[in-house]
Amino acid sequence: MRVRAVLAIGLVLVAGAVGLVLSGSPVRILRTNSALLHAVLGSAHGGMTICQAGEAPPSGTSAVRLSLSAGIGPRVELVLLSGRHVLTRGTRGAGWTGSDVTVPVRPIDHTDAPATVCFALGESREAMSMFGEPSAPSTAASSEGEPFPGRLRIEYLGAGTRSWWSSALSVARRIGLGRAPSGTWVALLVASLMTVVVALASFLSVRDLEVRTRAGSRSAGERARPSRALRRVPSAAWICAAVAILNATCWSLLSPPFQVPDEPSHFAYVQQLAEAHRLPTGATLEFSPEETTALEDLHHGAVQFRPGLGTISTRTQERQLEHDLEQPLPTRGPGDAGDAANEPPLYYALETVPYELGSSGTLLDQLELMRLFSALLGGVTAFFAFLFVREALPGRPWAWTVAGLGVALSPLLGFISGAVNPEAMLCAVSAALFYLLARAFRRGLTQRLAVAIGASIAIGFLTKLNFLGLVPGTIVALIVVAARGPASSRRAAYTALAVALLVASSPALLYVASRSLVNHQSLSAASSYASTATRSGSMLSEISYIWQFYLPRLPGTTNYFPGILTTRQLWFDGLIGLYGWADTVFPGWVYDAALVPACLVALLCMRALLACRLTASKRVLELLLYTAMAAGLMGLVGTTSYISDALQNEGAFWEPRYLLPLIPLLGAALAVAARGSGRRWGATVGVLIVVLVLAHDIFSQLLVISRYYS
Repeated sequence: MRVRAVLAIGLVLVAGAVGLVLSGSPVRILRTNSALLHAVLGSAHGGMTICQAGEAPPSGTSAVRLSLSAGIGPRVELVLLSGRHVLTRGTRGAGWTGSDVTVPVRPIDHTDAPATVCFALGESREAMSMFGEPSAPSTAASSEGEPFPGRLRIEYLGAGTRSWWSSALSVARRIGLGRAPSGTWVALLVASLMTVVVALASFLSVRDLEVRTRAGSRSAGERARPSRALRRVPSAAWICAAVAILNATCWSLLSPPFQVPDEPSHFAYVQQLAEAHRLPTGATLEFSPEETTALEDLHHGAVQFRPGLGTISTRTQERQLEHDLEQPLPTRGPGDAGDAANEPPLYYALETVPYELGSSGTLLDQLELMRLFSALLGGVTAFFAFLFVREALPGRPWAWTVAGLGVALSPLLGFISGAVNPEAMLCAVSAALFYLLARAFRRGLTQRLAVAIGASIAIGFLTKLNFLGLVPGTIVALIVVAARGPASSRRAAYTALAVALLVASSPALLYVASRSLVNHQSLSAASSYASTATRSGSMLSEISYIWQFYLPRLPGTTNYFPGILTTRQLWFDGLIGLYGWADTVFPGWVYDAALVPACLVALLCMRALLACRLTASKRVLELLLYTAMAAGLMGLVGTTSYISDALQNEGAFWEPRYLLPLIPLLGAALAVAARGSGRRWGATVGVLIVVLVLAHDIFSQLLVISRYYS
C-alpha cells in the first residue's frame, strides 16, 4: 500500500502548502517615490554603483523594485541607508529580464527618513536603461560621479493587510474580466478543471503504479504477446492526453489575452490568413484595427514586462473593452505579423478553423477557441510521449504512466499549449516523431512506418522552422535502422528509407518553391541570417558562443555571458518558472529548493543506467541518436541566438520553451529515475515524482494569478 500512502500524504502536503500560501498576504506597493515613468534617464552598465537620496521607505518593506530594464540582467546588490546606518540590504541574482527588477530585502521594522537607496550592478553583458521622471529634481549619482537628468522611479513592496483567502472574491472577479467568456465563474471553472486533473492523475497513479507492481499478470501478459500489446493503445495513454488537455485549458483561462510571448503576432498571422487569404507580408507590429483596439483596451503595452501592473480590474474597463470590440472594426491590417511572419503556415492554417467558428462573437471569443485548439495539441504531445516511453522502456509498464503524467502535468507545456503558439503543434509533431523512431528501433523500418516518419518530418517543417534542428539526427537514425536489419530484408528497408525521405522532402520543396515566387519572409530571413553569419562570424566564435549558451565557459574563450551561469540561471531557472512575457517568476529561494529534486532525479537516472548497463550497452547507438536529435535542436537555437545576439546585437534567444520539442526525453528521464529506485521502491518513487510535478503545476498557476490578478 506504499503507493496509495505516498499519494495520499503527497496530496495532503500539497493542499496544506497551498492553504499556507493563501493564508499569507499578497505583495503590495506600499509606497513609491512619486517619480513617473516618463522617459529613459540614462544607461547603466556592469560594475556601476548608483545611489539616490531623498527616499522614504515605509515600515514593512520586504522588496524594492527598481525601474531598470535588461534582456538578461546582472546581479543586483541593494542597500538602504539612513546616513551611515544600514536599514536593510538584499540581493537579486543574475538572469532576470523585463522593464524592472525586484530585489528582496530584509523587512524593515522602522524607517528614518530621508534615506538613500544604493544598488551595485554585477558584471553585465549589456547596457541597461533606467526609467523615471526627467523633470523631477535629480538626487541620483553613479559611482563615476555623474548625476542623472531626473529621478529614478523606485517602488517599495511589502505584504498587504488582507490574506489571499479574504481577497479570493476580488481575485476571482479580476480573472473573469477582459476575456471571453467573462465572469467570476471562470475562476470556479479553473478550480473545477484542476480538481478533475488531480482526480485523473491520482486514479491513474493508483491503478497503474500500485496494481501493476502488485499483480504482475497484466504486464507479464503484455510481454508474452508484444505484437498484440503494440497494436492496442493503453487506456493510460488516453488518460494522460485528457490530463494534458484539461491542464492546458486551465492555463488558457488563467493567462490574460495576449500575455504570452508573441501571441499578438501569432493571432495576427491567423487573422491575415482567414480574412485576406494570404500569408503575412511584413514583420512589423502593425496589426488590424480590431486587434490594435483590443490590445489598447487590455492595456497590453503597460502590463507587458512590468510585474507590478496587472490586467484590467474594473467593470468600467470591461464595458469599454466589450463596447469597442462590438463595433464594426476592420479585421484587415497592412498584412504584418511581427516575428511570426517568418514561420511556415500549417499551424496558422489549422487555427483559422476555430477563428471562423468564433466569428459570430468578438475577437476574444476567437482567441479562446484558438487557445483550446492548442490545448488539444498538448494532449497529443502527452499521448505520444507516453507511447514513446512505452516503446523505449518496455520492461516496466508502470514507468510509462510516470512519464505520461510527468509530461501532461508539465507547467511549461500547459503554459504554451494554453496559448496561440505554433510551438504547441511543434511539441506534438516532435513527440510523434520520437515515438515512431522508437518503434522503428524495436520493429524495424517498414513501408508504413517509413511513410509515417516522413509525414511527421514534413508536418514538422511546415509547422515551425525550429523543427529543422531535429532533422539531421532523424535522418541518421533512419539510415542506422535501415542498415541494422537482417540481410534478407535490407533491400526492403532501404526502399522504405527512400520512401521516408521522399515523403519528408516533397512538401518542404513545394513550400520553398512556392514561397520563392512570392519572396516570403521566412526565406528572406534565412538568407539574411546566412549572409550575416558568413560575413561577420567565424566558426570558432560560433562554437564558443553555443557552448556558453548552455554550459560553463571554457578557459581562454571570449566571455559572451559575463556574470551569468547560463546552465543554472537561464535554462534551469527558466524551466522551473518563467511565464508571461518572461516576466513572471518565483521568489529566488524556490529555484534553489528545486535543485534538490532535480539532482535526485539525475542521480537516480545514473543509478538506473549503471544497474542496467548490459542492456544499455546494447542500445547505446539508439541513445546516441536521441542525443544527436537533442543536440541538433539545441545547436539550431544556439546558432539563431548567436546571429541575433553576437552579430546583430538584437538579444539572445534563451527561453526554455524553445527546447520543449524534447519533452518526450524529459518524460523518459522521469521514468528512468523511478526505475533507478529498484523494483521494491520504483513505483513509490514514481508516484512521488508525479506528485512533485503536480505541485509544480499548481503553484505555477498560482504564480500567474498573483502576477496578473492580485
